[in-house]
Amino acid sequence: MSQPRVTLIGAGRMGQGLGLALKRRGYKVVLVNRAPREVIPPLILHQGSLAEATASAELVLIATPDDAITDVAQQLATERAISRDQVVLHLSGLLDRTALLPLEETGAGCGSFHPVQSVAEPGTAAERLKGAYVGIEGDERALVAAERLANTLRMIPVRIPAEAKPAYHAGAAFVANYTVALVGVAERLARSAGVAPDVAARLYLPLLGGAVANLTSLGPAAALTGAVRRGDIQTIQSHLEALSPED
Repeated sequence: MSQPRVTLIGAGRMGQGLGLALKRRGYKVVLVNRAPREVIPPLILHQGSLAEATASAELVLIATPDDAITDVAQQLATERAISRDQVVLHLSGLLDRTALLPLEETGAGCGSFHPVQSVAEPGTAAERLKGAYVGIEGDERALVAAERLANTLRMIPVRIPAEAKPAYHAGAAFVANYTVALVGVAERLARSAGVAPDVAARLYLPLLGGAVANLTSLGPAAALTGAVRRGDIQTIQSHLEALSPED
């Protein structure tokens, strides 16, 4: 059976990453962006209208920032670019299918597909997404399409109730954004301790890798190590004295 055609709206890192990953799996990918921009070959930006871009697509993915999703849905509806035979999924971890409300009268399947993975380089997306979880939500047609897409990308789909998406997405922010911020603070502390900047930038990365490995095999409670786990109050007090009030 031939792979379906997918239209991706939004050529940011995740949009391009998904496009490249899908092309590697044999999908026909049409990439659309509201403003001209460079994209990674073999991706090519579609130059026609939205209606032309989505004409024969079974699946339309909206990979824009959250605050643009409903505007894109409205544009799709205004241009009659979506039919009842299609499924539209946005990639927001926070928003649910109601972000696609302008498309309700089209009869299309509507939902969300949120990869629980960080994609900083689109060219690495296929490998990064493999084995990662993806939060899916929507009507039944959307869920079926999202699960098929997840299987194609070798991802693990997890159905998230619409009302639970804020809590689910907050968890993702803790792991991705907060971890990056904490490593940035650790790098700065190493530099303040006299470690050369190039070494400070890498000093704690093997430690982070070890912590992730422990989490993978043991879970959070058993993976905790160091002074906090031991209850070494004097060490923790020394840490606090070495930190600025801001830290």
